[in-house]
Amino acid sequence: SYQRLHDFIRDEYLPATTDTVGLTALPGGEPWYDFLVRLQTTTDLSADEIHEIGLAEVQRIRGEMEAIMEQVGFEGDLQAFFDHLRTAPEFYHDKPEQLVQSYRDLRAQVDAAVPEFFSLTPKADFEVRAVEPFREQSAAGAFYMRPAADGSRPGVFYVNTYNIKSRPKYAAEALYLHEAVPGHHYQISLQQELDELPDIRRFGGFTAYTEGWGLYAETLGEELGLYTDPYQRFGALDAQMVRAIRLVADTGLHAKGWTREQALEFMMDNSSISETRAIAEVERYIAIPGQALAYKIGQLKISELRARAEQALGDDFDLRQFHAEVLASGPLPLDVLEDKIDRWIESQT
Repeated sequence: SYQRLHDFIRDEYLPATTDTVGLTALPGGEPWYDFLVRLQTTTDLSADEIHEIGLAEVQRIRGEMEAIMEQVGFEGDLQAFFDHLRTAPEFYHDKPEQLVQSYRDLRAQVDAAVPEFFSLTPKADFEVRAVEPFREQSAAGAFYMRPAADGSRPGVFYVNTYNIKSRPKYAAEALYLHEAVPGHHYQISLQQELDELPDIRRFGGFTAYTEGWGLYAETLGEELGLYTDPYQRFGALDAQMVRAIRLVADTGLHAKGWTREQALEFMMDNSSISETRAIAEVERYIAIPGQALAYKIGQLKISELRARAEQALGDDFDLRQFHAEVLASGPLPLDVLEDKIDRWIESQT
């Protein structure tokens, strides 16, 4: 049977494969990608529009990165600064327990600051743990596991200590805000606690909302008293940059004929992530068309709605109330969320 499988792959499967990786190179690929873009972003934005949004965001973030590079007195271009961040030992912990403890210390700092910005918070608690040895080689650098809906188990913010020299200190603050508080722990736990909603809304969701909220949470760092160190601020920009690159690379691959190598080069030219991670990112975009668009598109919409509310309400704008409005109904398509916030703004005037 294995010989037959081998023969099939050699004689039939491989000769039928293409030299391109984009979805639009396949029969019916263009309308299928258009559908996936709508599905993942919950918007009517076209691939071309998203590509241009991504390019503008990459340019904006690069400018802020270069300003920080000058602030710390680094001599060289941005590529040299990326290499410095990837290789200089002072940006990495020596021991796994130091990495885990740094996140526990960060939790205490954020917990003290967050009540000023959030009135609606979950009942569920969470723990900070190292990823177990049996899966650390294949797990992400950090991730969140939701609590049990019945309250029998807390949520977990997992920290991967494998290959510790690939876990930069400067990425910690943005990563914690995204995965834990006020990011995924707040949003997902609150969603599960909305007992009046049907289960499909308590446990389902929309990636643009969920990951958009996580990325929006990263933008709250300065207000929460974080990003005071220029390298942590750079780490936050680098995290935003990866999500902006996704808009360009995903649409480039699937709507503009980009090769895998073009997408990889664009990612390495504009962020400090390792080549290993960049390869994993690009191959993810190839394998799951459209999914990577959700993060930045969702964050931009939430940030846009906040700015709209601030402008409309002026001194009457209450950030705690705004956050409660965004979170109180669970994940929503972005157009539905926009309508909800517009109605809330109207009710406040």
